[in-house]
Amino acid sequence: MSLVVYPGGRKPGNGEDILRHFGVEDGKSLGKELLRDAILNKDAIDVELALIVVNTFGFEDAHREFLVELSYADWHHSHEDVVSVLGRLRHPDTIDAIFRATQWIPRYLDYDESRALATKAIWALSYMPGTRAHNALCSLLESEDQILRNRPKLGYAIALGVASFNGVT
Repeated sequence: MSLVVYPGGRKPGNGEDILRHFGVEDGKSLGKELLRDAILNKDAIDVELALIVVNTFGFEDAHREFLVELSYADWHHSHEDVVSVLGRLRHPDTIDAIFRATQWIPRYLDYDESRALATKAIWALSYMPGTRAHNALCSLLESEDQILRNRPKLGYAIALGVASFNGVT
């Protein structure tokens, strides 16, 4: 928890403090192990903490399996963070999990009319290489959901590196 900043709380720790606390030298491996343990225990708080470690020390393909599993799990509240990390992995095997996040609204996000999870998933898809990601974005353009229909336009603009795309800036 020393990487988490609380208003009026102590100064945040650093990565070295975390490694020392766990008695390890490799933060990426620690993040992977914490993700695995959080999944095994179905512990939502541990997922949040593991994702802090993952985002602090980085991630690699070895994290992918755990992150994909978490994207489908309904027992935690960290789907937006999971989708963001999956998008930064830029691995084609994550496209289905990321696309699902555009379609599924977890119960705890039922109130969210802006569809933040879907929006993050669209951004993640826009950074993915290959035709599968492109096709996933294209399919969203046909969605009955106006948010899902409009956000891919901006995603394409980012993927193409242009300032505007079909009037979306």
